[in-house]
Amino acid sequence: MREIQGELIDVIQRTETVKSFRFSLTEKVDFFPGQFLQVIFDPVNRQNKELNKYLSLSSSPTKEYIEVTKRISNSVFSQRLKDLKINDQVLMKIPLGNCVFKEEYKRIGFLIGGIGITPVISIIEYINDKKLDTDAYLFYSNRTEEEIAFKKELDGWLVNNKNVKVFFTVTQCEPKDETCVFGFIDKNLLQEKVCDLNERVIFIFGPPGMVDTMCTLSLELACKKENIKTEKFVGY
Repeated sequence: MREIQGELIDVIQRTETVKSFRFSLTEKVDFFPGQFLQVIFDPVNRQNKELNKYLSLSSSPTKEYIEVTKRISNSVFSQRLKDLKINDQVLMKIPLGNCVFKEEYKRIGFLIGGIGITPVISIIEYINDKKLDTDAYLFYSNRTEEEIAFKKELDGWLVNNKNVKVFFTVTQCEPKDETCVFGFIDKNLLQEKVCDLNERVIFIFGPPGMVDTMCTLSLELACKKENIKTEKFVGY
């Protein structure tokens, strides 16, 4: 890993509360799909946890830019991120994290909650860009349809890659979109949609409680513990 300056080149509104921030870097940085970086707004005090925080990369290593995505809250960090202007410079430590996709994984599954979708986008975008034959199932849960980040992008990728299958679930109200399922990701849904989950490498990203629940569920469905890769997203 190393520290490098990134220049903001684009801001994309994903949902009402979620934004993506794209940066060009002063030099090429290699990373694996699924890794994250640290945004350093306070380089003087590296222990400043309010201003120096970690964000998953939501872009593939194949891109000329890097992208991070954040649900914007009232936190000091969120507001600082939101107030960035095009061409602003940001110090970053990159890459970080070991919960990554490897091309040797031929069958994978994702059990994802909320903003935990960000590293998944990096992985699926990489699979599509590299034209890999990886077989992937994504189960992606949100409270409402309006909170589903990257739905347009995922729907588009599905058209071009029949090896990737996505199931959206919403938990707060009956969805209008027929591609969404009402309810939580549970044993019945997984057993109905995928018959070989226990033979796949499973990635679980999301809030701590959701990650713990999905880990327990995966083990109940006979997934191998060593094949379960997790990253907990703590809100701020």
